[in-house]
Amino acid sequence: MKQHSKKTRKYMAVATVCGALLFGLVTSSPVSTYVTQLKVGVTPVQGQITIEEPFREKIEQWQKEREEAPQDAYLDPVWKAIPGYNGRVIDINATIAQMKKTGKQDESAIVFKEQMPKVQVEQLGAHPIYRGNPKKEAVSFMINVAWGNEYLDKILTTLDRHKVKTTFFLDGSWVKRNPDLAKKIYDKGHEIGNHAYSHPDMSKLGEARIRQEISKTQDIISQTIGLKPTLFAPPSGSFNQRVVEIAHQDYQMKTILWTADTVDWKNPPVGTMVERIRKKLDKGVLILMHPTEPSAQGLDQMLTLAEKKGLKPTTVSEVISSRRLP
Repeated sequence: MKQHSKKTRKYMAVATVCGALLFGLVTSSPVSTYVTQLKVGVTPVQGQITIEEPFREKIEQWQKEREEAPQDAYLDPVWKAIPGYNGRVIDINATIAQMKKTGKQDESAIVFKEQMPKVQVEQLGAHPIYRGNPKKEAVSFMINVAWGNEYLDKILTTLDRHKVKTTFFLDGSWVKRNPDLAKKIYDKGHEIGNHAYSHPDMSKLGEARIRQEISKTQDIISQTIGLKPTLFAPPSGSFNQRVVEIAHQDYQMKTILWTADTVDWKNPPVGTMVERIRKKLDKGVLILMHPTEPSAQGLDQMLTLAEKKGLKPTTVSEVISSRRLP
């Protein structure tokens, strides 16, 4: 009997020691982390996260409802080169981390990452661009400048008030005469484009003169503000394929036209001009303006109309990029 009692006490002692060792092992940092991860449905295998209940069904449903495939850039018979548009997929790791952090398991926890198109607008070759992708909730009030200095301050003030950065296409000879104004526009954070040097009809020029008009403006803008534009807007929208190819091949520039025209140079009543633009405001639209009295007076209304439609006024480069807006 005494021998049996001794054995029992011996087994109990061994069990106690083993239990203590096991408890210490489980509560150690690496193992404790592993156990915690198993509880929330995360399996640490080579740094990868495996979706398990209760996350699997929710995320799979969100993938069906909220993910969007990217759209490739393409050539349209009317609008020519149409930029692509990034898709979006759910970042599973980041979404699970957000669920754990916030304790929420609704759509507010979804974290997306963008998926770029296989074909970007640059891959389409030398083609004019009249608009952004029709899915992009952005527009640009692009301003061609060769005259109209007296209206620039009002236009810049209105843009500041709306916290909008846009694109000014500058005539090279205008920059030479007005370097301080060119710097002022640039220093306010606006994008600068090339609008040729002497406002010619580009469609009627030979190749040497086309290059001269573009390169002189590139040089004067570079000397004045320290950068060379990547966008070219032909004066009066007059161009031919040779102009587009030279801009593309020799200067790595995109040729930019417009989707909607204020026709402000004809000095229309402000209400008439604003209504004309209101009818055409839509995703991806580029609106042509100049520093004129109608545009200076009507810009506030046009920006407000765009914002009320859920459209973000921004630069031409942003509108024609495939990036999704935040």
